[in-house]
Amino acid sequence: MSPLLSLIRKDILIEWRQKHTLFGVLLYVGATVFVVYMMSGQPEAKIWNALFWITQLFVAVNSVAKSFLQEHANRFRYYHTLVKPATFLLAKMVYSIVLLLAMSLVSLLLFCILLGTPLIQTGLFVCVAAIGSISLSVVFTFLSAIASRANQNAALMAILGFPLVTPVLMMLSNLATKAISPVYQPGWWSLALVLFALDILVVVLGLILFPFLWQE
Repeated sequence: MSPLLSLIRKDILIEWRQKHTLFGVLLYVGATVFVVYMMSGQPEAKIWNALFWITQLFVAVNSVAKSFLQEHANRFRYYHTLVKPATFLLAKMVYSIVLLLAMSLVSLLLFCILLGTPLIQTGLFVCVAAIGSISLSVVFTFLSAIASRANQNAALMAILGFPLVTPVLMMLSNLATKAISPVYQPGWWSLALVLFALDILVVVLGLILFPFLWQE
């Protein structure tokens, strides 16, 4: 576990030293929520839910998707001499999850302040937002790893991301409906298990494919 924790600590220290990047993401979150507020005011619950997850998508793209793309090719060679590819990928995923969880909490707080609070079960929605942060982080970290080994081709990440992110966002939106609607939502746990299984599948695929991607 020592190499994994060291890599996570390294990413956190780099992010903290480059404060302009972190504060830039925070500014993006605040500006996005404010623009949504100026355009829609305090919308009804279903629209509020849709706007929140669309915002989360753009926040994930700007904060998590750069995890591998900002690494130089020579640095990859250096990491290859120190740790296993699977350890490196897991460290990036854990760091991306922590970062997006923090951004999601900030986004949710701003949504509640500016766009109102249609939440009936606040705790449940926070849990769903945390699950969504994990899902989006895992998916975009995996896509960023693929794009980084394809000559830093960010367009490849967008092409591959659409069929993966769309069902994830639809499932998250449906899961969050239980927290904003007083009506009983059947099949909630089944949908949550499907989303959990999808996250596990992406992680397993990443652990299988990334060692081959890292080879030159």
